[in-house]
Amino acid sequence: MKHARIAWSGAIQQAVESDGQLLITQGPHKGHRVGFDDVVWLPPLAPVPQARTVITLGLNYADHAKELAFKAPEEPLAFMKGEASLIGHKAFTKRPADVKYMHYECELAVVIGRTARRVKKVDAYDFIAGYTVANDYAIRDYLENWYRPNLRVKNRDTCTPIGPWLVDAADVPNPMAMKLQTTVNGQVTQSGNTADMVFDVPTLIEYFSSFMTLQPGDLILTGTPDGIVNVNHGDVVVTEIESIGALTNTLVGRP
Repeated sequence: MKHARIAWSGAIQQAVESDGQLLITQGPHKGHRVGFDDVVWLPPLAPVPQARTVITLGLNYADHAKELAFKAPEEPLAFMKGEASLIGHKAFTKRPADVKYMHYECELAVVIGRTARRVKKVDAYDFIAGYTVANDYAIRDYLENWYRPNLRVKNRDTCTPIGPWLVDAADVPNPMAMKLQTTVNGQVTQSGNTADMVFDVPTLIEYFSSFMTLQPGDLILTGTPDGIVNVNHGDVVVTEIESIGALTNTLVGRP
């Protein structure tokens, strides 16, 4: 099932995809159907009482590491993001006026479904609620070290579009064999497959849960394949993952 979180009728609503529409599943509007273009799409993550942790992988595709003239890391290379960086489907990302190179990154995002601590790879899939698409924008002007990207490169408000759907884990039989694609203004600029990750999803969950507790609603952004290009004001970027969905985002200027 494909779940969505939307703003409609003056409130945040939970919905699912149903025959090409959104079916409200909770509250006074339960059972009401609305069109995809009649709502504001929000990151498709159920609210949680504690702060959400967003873990992002760097250089987790060998071809992307090669694209940047690096060798693939020997253990997962990760950094953190704040929740304020997250925005929804069809939302707008701000591109600072003073930068020369800002690029997208199409990534499979894993949503943790229950508390995970010291999980073994063989059990890792039992701790996943579902999957969504993330676009992990980076501003290379501010980059000091690919292995340790500073906050201004990655952890920026509006620079992590996510959505449109949260697809139940049970509906994704093999997350490690899905095609990824990015288009900019309708032109394909990036393509790859999750099979090419250096560290697969179970390995990542085992690794992170070995030293930190993962909570429901936490996110793991699993890295991007090669094919990054600079994007500018007005560009429409669509990051798409087979069986998960197509996430649309538009770049806007910023003073």
